Amino acid sequence: MVRSREEMELAERRALAPYAQFSADSRGRVHPEPPPPHRTEYQRDRDRIIHSRAFRRLEYKTQVFLNGTGDHYRTRLTHTIEVAAIARGIARVLCLNEDLVEAIALAHDLGHPPFGHSGEAVLNHLMRAHGGFEHNRQSLRVVEELERKYPGFPGLNLTWEVREGLLKHSLPRRSETRGETGARSPSLEAQVANLADEITYYGHDLDDGLDSGLLSEKELELNVRIWRDAARSVRREHGDLPDECRRYFIVRCLIDSQVGDVVETSEKLIAGAGVGSVADARRQAKPLIQYSPERRKLNLELRRYLYRNLYRSPEVHVINRRDERMLQQLFGHYLAHPAEIGHQSRRRASKIGLHRAVCDYLAGMTDRYAMQEYQRVFGAERF
Repeated sequence: MVRSREEMELAERRALAPYAQFSADSRGRVHPEPPPPHRTEYQRDRDRIIHSRAFRRLEYKTQVFLNGTGDHYRTRLTHTIEVAAIARGIARVLCLNEDLVEAIALAHDLGHPPFGHSGEAVLNHLMRAHGGFEHNRQSLRVVEELERKYPGFPGLNLTWEVREGLLKHSLPRRSETRGETGARSPSLEAQVANLADEITYYGHDLDDGLDSGLLSEKELELNVRIWRDAARSVRREHGDLPDECRRYFIVRCLIDSQVGDVVETSEKLIAGAGVGSVADARRQAKPLIQYSPERRKLNLELRRYLYRNLYRSPEVHVINRRDERMLQQLFGHYLAHPAEIGHQSRRRASKIGLHRAVCDYLAGMTDRYAMQEYQRVFGAERF
């Protein structure tokens, strides 16, 4: 038996909450296209994202530790897949649109430059007189302009709702909507993807930090209550476990408790706000997908600990500083030699300016390609 798009849309109406974003109610695409016969609109978006070049490049972009420094460290791609899994789980329990949540989650880091957040910081500094650089907005640029796969339009021509979800703190341009909505918040699906990102990178960065030796279970148990609670729970239920199994299971329990807190808190907030439609959810002044106040406090403690002991550790910081200098030097070189940024980038430069075109070119690089370019241009080993 084959299901048509219309049957899938009807199944959504029957299964999802009234405040979910239904595929049939999408505000559409900038460039009109015939609807897919055997996929919903958000399923089409998900597939376009997965088949994009920008998505494939995430495999060779840094999460915390430089790509290639360890076989088991997360990359942007593995992080993205983990975000999508957690986001779908939350959406399923809350009866929201899983396909929309998954599409947003899979696209949320497409705009990340090489070398993680340090790469983002240096590009923002270099572009300070030309509009700055921020990876969420760059993700939107990737799907709206920079991907070139279709003859009739630039970008991936994703639905309004997916593009909305890529901007964590604002809505897409009003001119692309069907009239003024009075929206003050993005869809609940966008909110789920945003919080799933936070749950994922804190939980799994803990795991990578322990693998690297920069973090220790003993110090975590002394200084981070959320870790201490999860560790004690694992000991009570399972006794002494081998090191790798114990660490994995503590992180798993920590993430599980985060998800449970978000589901329980969000369900209460949605009910308390009297939300009965997606329009009601959008009119809320504050997000309805949230942690409880106590959990938020615990997460802030974890965040501060990770910044102090992992993200800003001397071992990570030294590598970050080298990578930042590399991007700075490449940026200056391409400004002086624009012929080296490729035909498409040169064409865009006449419309958006050379600085933005160079920034786009650098932001699209993987870690290893940036290193190769640095060696080619400057004739020296990076290290």
